[in-house]
Amino acid sequence: MQFAKTLQRFISLQNRFQTQLGHVVAWGTLSLVVLMAAIVILRYGFNSGSIAMQEAAMYNHAILFMLGIAYTYQQDQHVRVDVFYANASPTRKAWINLIGTLLFAIPSMLFILWSGWDYVSASWAIKESSAEPGGLAYLYMLKTLILIMAGLVLMQSLAIAARAWLEISEPESLSPPEKPEVEGTL
Repeated sequence: MQFAKTLQRFISLQNRFQTQLGHVVAWGTLSLVVLMAAIVILRYGFNSGSIAMQEAAMYNHAILFMLGIAYTYQQDQHVRVDVFYANASPTRKAWINLIGTLLFAIPSMLFILWSGWDYVSASWAIKESSAEPGGLAYLYMLKTLILIMAGLVLMQSLAIAARAWLEISEPESLSPPEKPEVEGTL
């Protein structure tokens, strides 16, 4: 029972962290919209362009994606083939989530961490920046998001696996599932 409480506490803390991070990252979409509008207005309204602004839009998009993917996973809004999942019982869904997380999500994130480490390290070693004249510096920091993303998804995968395990083994120990907050909010 103590183990179940510990798992429940981890799940709760992880979900709270991902929700807060997801809400903060969602505001980045506003900056992306403003930046893209400025690029279009400058290009077509004033016949002017900026490589730095275009790269800033690309960096912004990458930041939103990399930091938002674990939140999407936590909210159960990721892409899934619902042929078997949609009509499954809660226990069957828990088994699908547990097996899918253990066989696919966790190994994938571990592989990204393992293979991405040298890639990111090499970028940091040379303080990599844009290859374009007038482009942005700090490309090495952007590449660091690969490792951060994998870490965030890995932690969320562990929470999802723990919840699935508790749903299978000790359903009475679980608090009600947290409802996805995606509808109508950022």
